[in-house]
Amino acid sequence: MASDSTIPDDTADAEPQVRVRHLNKRDLNRTWEFIKAVFREVNRSTVEYQRPKSKKRFLEVFEEKGIEQLLFVIRTDGKERIVGYAECALAIIGTDNWMNERYFRARDMRPLFVEELAVDPEFQGRGLGTFVLEQLEHLAKLRGCTHLVLEVAENNENALKFYRGRSFTKLDAAIFLAKTVVSDPEILPPRRLKRRETRAVKASASATAPADPKETPPEG
Repeated sequence: MASDSTIPDDTADAEPQVRVRHLNKRDLNRTWEFIKAVFREVNRSTVEYQRPKSKKRFLEVFEEKGIEQLLFVIRTDGKERIVGYAECALAIIGTDNWMNERYFRARDMRPLFVEELAVDPEFQGRGLGTFVLEQLEHLAKLRGCTHLVLEVAENNENALKFYRGRSFTKLDAAIFLAKTVVSDPEILPPRRLKRRETRAVKASASATAPADPKETPPEG
């Protein structure tokens, strides 16, 4: 992968190109500020804080195993700018999580849990959110998961509309949404073999075919 210094800026007359990469330690502070800014408006209108919970917890997540943190970035004015963030895990994480793992086992669901998803408001409505979800669904397929599962505040109408428009459905009375991951089966479907040639057909073919390719007369 090319380094940041070799990636040219997006031109002023072109739509920006969004790249995906994993979060690095040097990204922690500015990523935290980005997440806070994205959720600031949402948190003003909800009883319970949606995201983020605390910087301490955010820093702890970076050190935990089994959690993937992705940055979606563009390059402008010679600098990299964060426009999206996603955090996901194969297992339920955190001691304050109310999700019931048995619920998924009983339904033969192998979820990829989306713990965090944030998109710069300036880039909403331009396909960035869809790109983030496609990246998460791609990861889910690679990890053998059957669903993406995430939590949304019931009064976050914009988010609910966005997810439901992308095939997420409500799981139960709680405000958890899930989307089935469509993936190719590991085992190929049955295949019908060609018809077996009869002995008469084989004998006829051998009688008309030359014994040696060298004995075939040249064309012309």
